Amino acid sequence: MNYLLEGEQSKRLSFRKVKSLDFSNWLPFHEEPLSSQYWSGLPKDPKVACEEQFKNIFYRYKKSLGGMNALILKSENKLVGLCGLLVQEVDGQPELEIGYSILPKYWGKGIAAEAAQKCKEVAFTNKWSPSLISIIHIDNLASQKVALKNGMQLDKTTTYKYNPVHIFRCHA
Repeated sequence: MNYLLEGEQSKRLSFRKVKSLDFSNWLPFHEEPLSSQYWSGLPKDPKVACEEQFKNIFYRYKKSLGGMNALILKSENKLVGLCGLLVQEVDGQPELEIGYSILPKYWGKGIAAEAAQKCKEVAFTNKWSPSLISIIHIDNLASQKVALKNGMQLDKTTTYKYNPVHIFRCHA
């Protein structure tokens, strides 16, 4: 199962697969230091970080491990973020995560919450998992607010990829 939302839409957004051509439009995410301020272990060079992220996205597509969808703001027909359902392993358990990242220019406009809510709706409608999580660094309050707005609650605190994280969870 690929867990992609290709072709889905919300009020302001359309979802599609990420394409190689999206690279230059997504690079500003990695050029903004605040985008990665909470996550250790990422490449310092924005271009290298973006290349690694795209390589990981395409690997997930190929291996049916879910993946990030390109979020297109319908009113501007522009890429504004990435959001999707990702197969993860947390503390030795398989989980389905709602992951989201928004271009800095579009922060604070409710785009992450709208996209995350659509991911939750599609996952539960299709019965892909009885629960969904979001893995969020313990200091990333903005992402925690998105999870709470999406009906998630703090499930536990743990370490994920050498980072201290909160695991937020919601059930079908």
